[in-house]
Amino acid sequence: MRVVYMGTPDFAVRPLRKIKEAGHEIVGVYTQPDKAKGRSKKLMPSDVKVAAEELGISVYQPEKLREASVVEELKTLSPDIIVVAAYGQILSEDVLNIPKYGCINIHASLLPKYRGASPIEASIMSGDEKTGVTIMYMAKGLDTGDIIDQAEIEIGLHNTETLTVKLSEIGADLVVKVMADIEAGTAKRIPQNDDESCYCGKLDKTMSVIDWNKPAVELERCVRGLYPWPCACTTVGDKNIKIVEAEVVDVADDSVEVGKVCEVTKKYFVIKCGEKGLKIKKLQPEGKKLMDTVAFLNGYKLEVGM
Repeated sequence: MRVVYMGTPDFAVRPLRKIKEAGHEIVGVYTQPDKAKGRSKKLMPSDVKVAAEELGISVYQPEKLREASVVEELKTLSPDIIVVAAYGQILSEDVLNIPKYGCINIHASLLPKYRGASPIEASIMSGDEKTGVTIMYMAKGLDTGDIIDQAEIEIGLHNTETLTVKLSEIGADLVVKVMADIEAGTAKRIPQNDDESCYCGKLDKTMSVIDWNKPAVELERCVRGLYPWPCACTTVGDKNIKIVEAEVVDVADDSVEVGKVCEVTKKYFVIKCGEKGLKIKKLQPEGKKLMDTVAFLNGYKLEVGM
């Protein structure tokens, strides 16, 4: 098939490569405009743009996909199908109507659960045992289209970074299978049950501040769900730190106040939570590199009650 592919972050790179390997003709890749990053504010391309250029595919980066000139340009590519994976823009009805096989989306949740921008983070922080990938036909609503196929995965102790990689791999295999089914006329259309849906918005930095009054089990999920951005953050003494890896443990001294260090050894320290404690295993002090707790404790003296 003639394919137009739309995606931006690393999650969308593996499906792009798989579609190319499967023999489809990718006639264009649409991705978000280059963005200024770091202190230098240097313009940096998206992960998908880098991959597309490596594969020798033409790249398009419109500010707004819905503009009439952009829609007309897209029509000239005459795609049989448009495949979308974390593109970052809403497709207008004019765009949805262009390809003869329609537009399909690779969504990182088991729809109708977790429609919206942060399904991977939401599944971890909600304490779900499973998540997965849904390939769906795109419609006017946000992630409301008919489901074509799904694949499940156990969440286990994944954080957002590692789970994103696994879901991207699953999505890459699944979308190639679905495209073959669509071309053969055997693809299913399963309407979503809106009564079972829930939405998850974009993450922001205000979500990162740890509230130690919450149970440790909830905070441990936040540590995993918010990594690598915006990260679960707190202060220890006078140091701002990002908590990168933690473990729920029983508290040895229950008389210590919530939010204070309740145990310190040469290898780890524990912070008292609303229920139980959080054993800190990896962290990143402000202005420093990611380190394990042993390295942190070698350079910073902690005491019970801090």
